[in-house]
Amino acid sequence: MGTLLTFEPPAPHLRAALRERIGIDVGEAAAGRAIAAEIAYYRAHLHMGSDWEGLAALRRRCAEAMRPELPPPAAAAPLEVLTAVLLDSLRFVAYPDAANALRALRERGIRLVVVSNWDVSLHQRLEETGLAPLLDGALASAELGVAKPDPAIFVRALALAGVPASAAWHVGDSPDADVEGARAAGIEPVLIARDGAATQSVRPGVRRIASLAELPPL
Repeated sequence: MGTLLTFEPPAPHLRAALRERIGIDVGEAAAGRAIAAEIAYYRAHLHMGSDWEGLAALRRRCAEAMRPELPPPAAAAPLEVLTAVLLDSLRFVAYPDAANALRALRERGIRLVVVSNWDVSLHQRLEETGLAPLLDGALASAELGVAKPDPAIFVRALALAGVPASAAWHVGDSPDADVEGARAAGIEPVLIARDGAATQSVRPGVRRIASLAELPPL
């Protein structure tokens, strides 16, 4: 997320799905708050999604996290309904620059491994968005039991790519998880700051790009 993938704004989809399934319009503000609560819960508990059974349980808990932010009629909806509308709301897409950049890098003989703080569904998301065939592998933190910025996940990625840290770069959008995590593993970091994202907290000397299109020439 933020580097290769993004998603369509989920709050409008949640509002529409609730209206369609239970006939209640929760409004824009409540839908936004519900999605924010879900995202916060997911980020804190994504390690639960280490397998598909765990992911199913995590999704139900994420749906429950939305209840306090929904008006009473919607908040009383059955859990299976809230879970279904949540999943309907999360529509992942690849950034427009992602596929072309990956192809250009592969043409140069560069091995490409995704390292992501994500659940077991990471591989499915990469398939759905058309990026999986352009990659040499992908590591989801929930599957490994270790997440960025811990250097251990980067070490696993290096082994998957078959290269030493000195021969690798890591591109990501988080100054902490990506830049500092890569540096701790001895990997050269590249920060992607899309849409003018602030990068004041990034230490001097770190390469910065605004689009993946800038990466192949580097």
